[in-house]
Amino acid sequence: MSDTQSDGGDCTDHRTAVTEAEVEALVRGICFKTGPPRALGAELEWLIHELRAPQLPVTPERLEAAYAALRALPLRSPLTVEPGGQLELSSPPAASLMECIGTVSADLDTVRAVLAEDGLGLVGVGHDPWHTPRRFLHQPRYDAMEACLDRTGPAGRHMMCTSASVQVCVDAGHEEPGPLGHARRWWLAHQLGPVLVAAFANSPLIGGEPTGWRSTRQLLWLEIGADRAGAPPLDAEPRTAWARHVLDSPVMCVRRDSGPWDVPEGLTFREWTRSRSPRPPTRADLEYHLTTLFPPVRPRGHLELRMIDAQPGDDGWIVPLAVTAALFDDPEAAETAYRSVKPLAERALNLPAPHNPLWTDAARQGLADPELREAAAMCFAAALRALPRLGATAEVIGAVAAYRDRYVARGRCPADDLLDRLGGTEPSSSRPGRTAHGRKDIRT
Repeated sequence: MSDTQSDGGDCTDHRTAVTEAEVEALVRGICFKTGPPRALGAELEWLIHELRAPQLPVTPERLEAAYAALRALPLRSPLTVEPGGQLELSSPPAASLMECIGTVSADLDTVRAVLAEDGLGLVGVGHDPWHTPRRFLHQPRYDAMEACLDRTGPAGRHMMCTSASVQVCVDAGHEEPGPLGHARRWWLAHQLGPVLVAAFANSPLIGGEPTGWRSTRQLLWLEIGADRAGAPPLDAEPRTAWARHVLDSPVMCVRRDSGPWDVPEGLTFREWTRSRSPRPPTRADLEYHLTTLFPPVRPRGHLELRMIDAQPGDDGWIVPLAVTAALFDDPEAAETAYRSVKPLAERALNLPAPHNPLWTDAARQGLADPELREAAAMCFAAALRALPRLGATAEVIGAVAAYRDRYVARGRCPADDLLDRLGGTEPSSSRPGRTAHGRKDIRT
């Protein structure tokens, strides 16, 4: 989950209400800012564990002390804390892939050094394999979120407190049609999404036991439900479809200046603009509402791809970032990716992501699914051809090639390594090497 919204904001301005028509116009203007693709970003979530024994829980007091130290660091990437105490670094918009990698890598090195002084470290995995959900942040926003999501079962608490991801942010694209046009990129993000889920699945365990899913994190989003964690249909123009989705999605909460926030049940934002009760919604309420929707592809001016599990190793996040950047921002690779995933679209049965069979198969089977494996192989090959054109270093290209050989070519994903280790069947060639010290740096 990416969530940098604070409990503050203009929740006291009840005088200027927005109408249904104004909301639609605002959403259309805010969420798709078109133009030549120039910027790239990454939002990295990490679990914080004990270096000496990751199965041991980190006490809230130690987490608070660690974050107090981290907040004093001169980082270029904003640092935020997720409800369960996960750490998130969000890169500033970068003009190139290597700029993004360099900025985030330097910040991560600084963060790791500070955490290590207290015996703590960052762990890249899509869902905590050992610990049950425990909320670290107790604020009105998260109290309301928990109350809302509890209505659909325990998945919401797991998502809030024990999940982590690699989120890649790409520009919306050109207004005009073509491989880099915003309509094509919107479609591609939703059809390439299952391939990224399958190729980078890394969350097969809860409580130390297999769940039967390579990406349990993706299963959580399925269980949370389509109104909160689903995408709009792809059969309409993107701005129109997203504006309709925003209006017809239920309001998570109505903020108050004091006391617990209201958590209405079944009140859509469209209904709120019409009823103007319990108070008229403002533009600030709309902007807040947008942060409470968690589709696999979230338009925020740019496109935020939210479907990739956090990756193992200190630098594991670089591979999905590089592959995704190549497939979206290199015209030749984007066209290849489009052709590669187009045959998969039939399996979605015209149902919105991720609540359709294609996304479900990706989360459950990973690259053991033959068609997803074939599409992933084609996409990785296209990305490897494109990365030199994007200025990627030999080390980054080598990391992508190594990942292709280790996982994609063998129909595997990092989740399979975790399952092998759990069963004691891990082949020596799959055992992870050192990451914190003595690693070969792939970032420069």
